[in-house]
Amino acid sequence: MTRRRAGRAALVAVLLAAGGLLVTGALRNTLTYYRTPSEVLDDPAATGQRVRLGGDVVPGSLRHRGDLVVFRLAEDGHEITVEQRGVPPETFREGEGAVVEGSLSADGVFRADHVMVRHGNEYRPSTAPAGPVDAR
Repeated sequence: MTRRRAGRAALVAVLLAAGGLLVTGALRNTLTYYRTPSEVLDDPAATGQRVRLGGDVVPGSLRHRGDLVVFRLAEDGHEITVEQRGVPPETFREGEGAVVEGSLSADGVFRADHVMVRHGNEYRPSTAPAGPVDAR
């Protein structure tokens, strides 16, 4: 009888390990990590390396030059100038959080090819007064 229990325990352990490996493999590419401006600036190997950079868009730094968008990202007192070709997301604004994907060039400018708006997980209802609802 103890041999049967040991066999069942071994089977359960193998099934749990296999399930853990499947879950880990499925979640591996779903997490989005980003580095702060200070981490990128302090890492000499970051130049030319593709990274995600996160921070707040510095108020007054957003400029449009044709299809080139230039702004600065800041966090913890460190700033990096970011250049991106194309149109950023509609909700992209100064003073708001953003995550950009790209690489730091030798001149210290971060060349981004993808911009995402970073937002908190708190929902706040609109402060606009509710208008009449058409119940047709």
